[in-house]
Amino acid sequence: MTALFALATSLLWGLADFGGGVLTRRVPALTVVVVSQCIAAAVLGAVVIATGGWSEAGGRLWFAVAAGAVGPVAMLSFYKALALGPMGVISPLGSLGVAVPVGVGLIVGERPGLLQAAGVAVAVLGVVLAGGPQSRGARVRRQAVLLTLLAAFGFGAVMALIAEASTTVTALFLALFVQRVTNIAVGGTALYLSVRRGGHALPEEGGALAVRAALPALAFVGLADVAANGMYAVAAQHGPVTVAAVLASLYPVVTALAARGVLGERMRGIQAAGAGLALIGTVLLATG
Repeated sequence: MTALFALATSLLWGLADFGGGVLTRRVPALTVVVVSQCIAAAVLGAVVIATGGWSEAGGRLWFAVAAGAVGPVAMLSFYKALALGPMGVISPLGSLGVAVPVGVGLIVGERPGLLQAAGVAVAVLGVVLAGGPQSRGARVRRQAVLLTLLAAFGFGAVMALIAEASTTVTALFLALFVQRVTNIAVGGTALYLSVRRGGHALPEEGGALAVRAALPALAFVGLADVAANGMYAVAAQHGPVTVAAVLASLYPVVTALAARGVLGERMRGIQAAGAGLALIGTVLLATG
């Protein structure tokens, strides 16, 4: 069950990241985050009411609130990085967020093994190769790499927090709903402040009509992200967290394959090697 749910997590996260990255090239990133999470919250609210999830309210929901506060920052950073592209390089770097659960283990007294130390070295090398200056091929901006690393930290924090937010299925629905409501509050505030400073909430081309046309894609992104979070929580609760983290962290492969198949992205050999090393480092970090 752990392997099945974790692999489903990686599939859904990968497709959600691809969809969010594509949408952000047409719609402001904050708008993508807020609208997609509003749709997800509406669906989850209905599920919570239908399952009686309100009865599961308790202190653990603060983990969901924390995850909801961190999530929009991570998503916004990642979507902006994906919009800068190329997705085939950016997405694997985002998987480094699995280092956060490892770091939590260190704080509570665990000691790193040789595999974890090797994972750090391999991951750093991957970041350098994938994000370094390129003379040819798909150029990666330094801003995109920095945004991706920020997003990776946020994603790792969300993974650790949401796994602690519930102990039952109905409580999980409530935790995911609270997480989404917090997402909307944080993202909505950021969108408001951005507009006050002269930013745009709507696309310059098409305006509200463009957002309306993108609603099916926005709904998919929001619901896929919710489903992925829920499946990861189930995977982590019903089996070894390291196994769940390893398999769930493979989602960048899905994003990279989608970018190659749909967008026709191409990478230089050194970039592909760097992205691959980042994934290998991720696996070593989680299994060490």
